[in-house]
Amino acid sequence: MPATNVLDDIELLVVKGSGNGGSEPPSDRRGGGEDGSGKDGRPYRHASPTRYYTGVTVAIISVLMFFMALVSAYVVRKGASSEWVSFRFPALVWFNTGVLLLSSLTLEVARGYLRQSDFSGFRRWWTITTALGVLFLVGQLVVWRELIAQGVFMASNPASSFFYVFTGTHAVHVVGAVAALLFVAFRNFDRSKVSRATAVGITSYFWHFLDGLWVFLALVLYFGR
Repeated sequence: MPATNVLDDIELLVVKGSGNGGSEPPSDRRGGGEDGSGKDGRPYRHASPTRYYTGVTVAIISVLMFFMALVSAYVVRKGASSEWVSFRFPALVWFNTGVLLLSSLTLEVARGYLRQSDFSGFRRWWTITTALGVLFLVGQLVVWRELIAQGVFMASNPASSFFYVFTGTHAVHVVGAVAALLFVAFRNFDRSKVSRATAVGITSYFWHFLDGLWVFLALVLYFGR
């Protein structure tokens, strides 16, 4: 039946001509790999980064509220305690602070290289940032050893107790942030639900937050000792 054949041919042409010239439906071209595509070389879709930025914002607010509660307890305890005994503030704390601030700078340099699609430069400076984070943690261990050498322990008095709690709790969060840096460094973003740019962005925000939080805590401990 000629009429039926003609209609079938028209339907076939319409189907082939729809969409992207008969190809797959449009997709998000922000790839997890360096070239923005998957292992087969084709672009693929990533989940919206909004959920990840919302998640890190909630995490930052939660951590901030936790430390503000500790600071409030610190102020109240210091004002009401007759057992508060000052101790020599370790000078190494300021070196560690400088290391952490420098890590924020190197992290932004790494992000700059990523925006330029210079992945070699990005990896180099991202690795430097990670190394500085590890150096900060090592420095904190040395600070605690110095206090122990002075005979200042966590249970010695309220002042030393709060010092160990503040620095120790912050160090735990830095360990988590260093783990995130390592995740971004070694993660294969091919076919990943999150793009490299999103992973770098949310990790950077949390890292900068921890840096600023540490400066605040160091000042509170120094002037409140």
